[in-house]
Amino acid sequence: IPEQISFFQRKRKQNEWNVIIAMDQSGSMASSLIYGGIMGAILASMPAIETHVVAFNHEDVIDLTELCSDPVDLLFGVQLGGAEDYWKATSYCERFMHTPSKTLYILIGDLHDTSPNESRFVKKMEYLLESGIKAVTLLAISDHGQPSFNESLAQKLAKLGMPCFGCIPDRLPDLLAAVLKGNNLSDFAALASLGQRSPLS
Repeated sequence: IPEQISFFQRKRKQNEWNVIIAMDQSGSMASSLIYGGIMGAILASMPAIETHVVAFNHEDVIDLTELCSDPVDLLFGVQLGGAEDYWKATSYCERFMHTPSKTLYILIGDLHDTSPNESRFVKKMEYLLESGIKAVTLLAISDHGQPSFNESLAQKLAKLGMPCFGCIPDRLPDLLAAVLKGNNLSDFAALASLGQRSPLS
C-alpha cells in the first residue's frame, strides 16, 4: 500500500507566444528604431516567447532574429534607409505565423506606405487578423514623444482590429501585457489616452 503519492506537474511548454517585430527602416524612422531593438532583445530572453525581428524598406526585408541577444547589434546591424513597403514586409513575416491564435505581430512604422498599391497591405492584414493573429502598430514618435504617421492608413488598420499606438517607451510593458493577457486593445488604447499626451488610434 503506498504511503505517499507524489506526482510531477508536466513542464509548461516553451514558446507559448510567437512575437514578430517588423521595423520600418526608412529614413523617417531613425528616432523610433531604438524601441524596436530594445523590445526585441527583451522578448528574445523570455523562454515562453518565440521572437522574430525583421527590418525592411521598399526593396529589402532583412531577418535580424539572430542579433536579438544584443540590442546594439540589432539596432546597427542593418541600416536600410529609403522608402517602405508594408505589404512586402508583412508577407515575409507571414512565414513565422505558424500558430495564429498565439501570434502577435508588432509593426513599428509611420505607415507612409510608398508601394504602388497600399490596399494590398490592408487586405493582407485583414486576412491575417481573420486567421486569428493579434497585431498592433507602434507609430513613429519624435524624441519629445510626439507621433508622426499616416492617419488615413492608421484608421483603416484600427477598423480592422489592429490598433495603432503613439506609444512612449514607458507604456510598452503595459501594452505587451495587455496583448498577452488577451485584453481588449481598443479599451487599452482608450484608457491609455486619458493619461498620455500622445494620441492613440
